[in-house]
Amino acid sequence: MLNPTHLRVLEAVARHGSVTEAAKELHYSQPSVSHHLRRLEAATGARLVQPVGRGIRLTPEGELLAGRAAEILGRMEAASAELAAHVGLRAGRVRLAGFQTVLSSIVPKAAAELARTHPGVELNLMDAHPVEGLAMLRSGRVDIALIFRHADTPLEAGEFRLVHLLDDPLYLVSDRPGQRLEDHRDSAWVGGCERCRTATVAACARAGFSPRIAHFCDDTVISQSLVAAGMGVAVLNGLALQVHQVPGVHATRLDESPRRIYAATYGDPPDPPATAALLEILENVAARLDRPS
Repeated sequence: MLNPTHLRVLEAVARHGSVTEAAKELHYSQPSVSHHLRRLEAATGARLVQPVGRGIRLTPEGELLAGRAAEILGRMEAASAELAAHVGLRAGRVRLAGFQTVLSSIVPKAAAELARTHPGVELNLMDAHPVEGLAMLRSGRVDIALIFRHADTPLEAGEFRLVHLLDDPLYLVSDRPGQRLEDHRDSAWVGGCERCRTATVAACARAGFSPRIAHFCDDTVISQSLVAAGMGVAVLNGLALQVHQVPGVHATRLDESPRRIYAATYGDPPDPPATAALLEILENVAARLDRPS
């Protein structure tokens, strides 16, 4: 039996004349595209592509099936759209894992919009660091994982599909205005867990020193309270400060690469309707989000 995912891959390869370009469009890795083509050849018993120099081209059988694939996929998409318009997204469930700052900033707004536009969809939320969130996504325990990546952190390739939501800048938080990182070479610092204080250590290293982390706390409100009490300084992200800024602290934006926040899904497209609806809402909410001054 022909698999729609395999047909979609063949159609993209035929249209672009390139595995590389097809992979980019479909958000797959190149090995994944080649794997789908081999599976389709096994299912049809026909050779569909052949190597030409460093690239490939379709065989006559491949061109025939690619033409039919475009037709079949078009009819499937039309049927899906007609059914969705007729039935509407009145039911379903979507499970989302996210870390602290997105669960307190982006997600509540997205949840409210989802409830307003699709009241029949059930939303389940879980608090998870990006590493755990991706593991939950891979194991099928959630449908979407909200993650962040710093400039020097490589993106996952192949198995996850990523939608960029926004860039979240870094701020130096101190009890006095107009401060710089260099002003706090000898200060005590408030840092998070080993994973969470990476951005603080890296920012200080670029300023030419290693921070003396005297206090360890992953709660951004507590961190700010310690700063306000004169117990140290900290590096926090803009979303954390947007949700709540403790009186008596001053935030100075740093000239550092912001962390990039993504919504990750797993498996071949298309996403289930409830998942797709929440993804679209997350993108819209992130685009409208106020930025810290």
